[in-house]
Amino acid sequence: MWAIYKREVKSFFQSVIGWLFLAAIMALFGLYFYVYNLAYASPYISNTLSATTVILLIAVPVLTMRVLAEERKAKTDQLILTSPVSVGKLVTGKYLAVATIFTVAVVIIAITPLFLRIFGEIPFGEAYAAVLGFWLFGMTCIAIGTFISSITESQVISAVLTFAVLFLGYMMSGITQVISSTGNIITRILNCFDLTSGIDNFFQGCIDVKAIIYYVSLSALFLFLAAQSIQKRRWSMSTRKLKLGAFSTGMIAVALVAAVAVNMVASQLPEKLASIDVTSQKLYSITEDTEKILKDLKEDITIYILAKEDSQDTNLEKTLKRYEDASSHIKVEYKDPSVSPTFYKEYSDTALTSNSIIVVGENRSKVINYNDIYEYSVDYSTYQQTLTGYDGEGQLTSAISYVTSENTTVMYAISGHGEATLSGSFTDALEKQNAELKTLNLVENENIPEDAACIFMLAPEKDYSEDDVNKIKSYLDNGGKAVIASNYQAEDLTNFKSILAAYDVNVADGIVIEGNSQYYYQAPYYLLPEIEYDTVTSGASSGYIFAPYAQGFTYPEQTEEEESSDTTYTPLLTTSEDAYSKVDPANAQTLDKEENDIMGPFAIGLHVSKASAEEDGESTELYLFGTADIFTDQASSYVYGNNLTLFTGVTTQFSGGEAESVIPVKSYETSNLVVSQAVVTGGMLIMLILIPVGLLVTGIIIWARRRKK
Repeated sequence: MWAIYKREVKSFFQSVIGWLFLAAIMALFGLYFYVYNLAYASPYISNTLSATTVILLIAVPVLTMRVLAEERKAKTDQLILTSPVSVGKLVTGKYLAVATIFTVAVVIIAITPLFLRIFGEIPFGEAYAAVLGFWLFGMTCIAIGTFISSITESQVISAVLTFAVLFLGYMMSGITQVISSTGNIITRILNCFDLTSGIDNFFQGCIDVKAIIYYVSLSALFLFLAAQSIQKRRWSMSTRKLKLGAFSTGMIAVALVAAVAVNMVASQLPEKLASIDVTSQKLYSITEDTEKILKDLKEDITIYILAKEDSQDTNLEKTLKRYEDASSHIKVEYKDPSVSPTFYKEYSDTALTSNSIIVVGENRSKVINYNDIYEYSVDYSTYQQTLTGYDGEGQLTSAISYVTSENTTVMYAISGHGEATLSGSFTDALEKQNAELKTLNLVENENIPEDAACIFMLAPEKDYSEDDVNKIKSYLDNGGKAVIASNYQAEDLTNFKSILAAYDVNVADGIVIEGNSQYYYQAPYYLLPEIEYDTVTSGASSGYIFAPYAQGFTYPEQTEEEESSDTTYTPLLTTSEDAYSKVDPANAQTLDKEENDIMGPFAIGLHVSKASAEEDGESTELYLFGTADIFTDQASSYVYGNNLTLFTGVTTQFSGGEAESVIPVKSYETSNLVVSQAVVTGGMLIMLILIPVGLLVTGIIIWARRRKK
């Protein structure tokens, strides 16, 4: 076998065909590499490989057309057929020789992510998963071409037939959709030869074990068929012709059954084993927190997908399979809108988009609109949307928690005084906790509703009235909970501050300036305070909290004896000892400390807890923050969402949930590469001209020298 392999490899490199094959692949890859990875500065090699796949439909037939057909035409196959080498080794040797040529191209392609690493962060797991998928697809195409080359002595017919078969496999998913949009027995049979669906997972960042098994088994089947074709010719003039024909037919049937059986067994693999998520954000996996929630389920949950099973969102499909594998209480069902157009009306008054989800428990249900599964950013200069995140797990876990919970949490945001509002991701976090956020105008209500799990008082611009203060104090005295943010820009908040003074907490005038450069970002009022250990800060303790334009809190220092009193103070975010509060920042001429400025350190975040006077009463809980800007998407983005993690840690104390159960949006965003125009131009010349032309010229020179000998 190895002698045949060496002879074939040598013949490819001594003729133009092998070099032409390499040049064709590298030319098309180089074109898309230049466009996507250099000109557009994309770090993803998968887009480039996906676009390059089509060249194999043309290049592989050219490479494989002579593998066996030429031997047959030149009658040299008789020498091989009468040699002591088995037919299986003959076919394998020739196949490996062609595969080696293709693998050389793949190795060159595999170097490009390392080159791109010079210009920025590269998701290597996703890059090499795509390379693996591309290689498997190519190896399967070569096996098909090898078989077709074995059944004809014409290289032209071999090339044309190979192209036709590969093109059929390339288009099979579209063909079956035309035959039947809902699927039937015919489309299931035809989809057995769907060559491209298997590589989609690789290009999306998953190592698909089922696809690997499919490509390997399909390659083995076609190589076996090639061996049977040659074997039949070896004995065609023999008296054993009839017996061998029956034997070959039986063996082919066994091989087909074996290939189908292997893939059927593979299709039953749990998603966790069948698909290995190698994306940097683990987009298609579920977290340990979700697995814990699913493990603790006590009731059956049905998840309805408003889509046909064979045309659903592939990301959701992966996620849902992992939910099913994680709990026997989870059942996923598909409702085709064309078959059951009114099904959603049982659970929603408004029409739902395709791929929307309905999670149904024993007593409650929750609708997840498909538009909430993905997160987008909008460029308002062009009004174009960019996909930035996937929230399938976050939405599903939240919905399951909701339908299995008995109570609904309501939180109120005090309004009417120019209060700040929570940014989008912060309100989304409350929704994931299954908490309903309502606005509350104290003028219109005699008191704070009894169902209030907590109230938000976020940076009022105008002072509260005495009546407002009395309502808030009455609520807090009876075990109320509050998240309060101060506002350094408001000139007179005497009544507002009196609420904090009732718990011996004072707000320092002005704005905190940090004197230690390790505690701020770019400017000394863009604070990066020390994160103190507490239950609510545990999730954020490994990173930074960004707190711009903050005021500082002072509170009584407690001795060990005083800590046993009914009020305790737990700092959450603190400045350094070099911090000070600039009393009049609007008229300050310098950021340096002046005579009237107040020396720190300060608490930027503070937890105040006051035990109830009644033995069975609830304690009062206040979470104080020096700025409402801490609860904005922009501020949180500077510290990779850590502000949101802190907010979730606080609010889950009131919603009755766990901070770990609020799954954040999984980001699709990867920073673009920083590629200079000189590199773009140089890369274009190298990838589009130098490498392909160099390969082709090398092949021509070698061929010409060989012809002269």
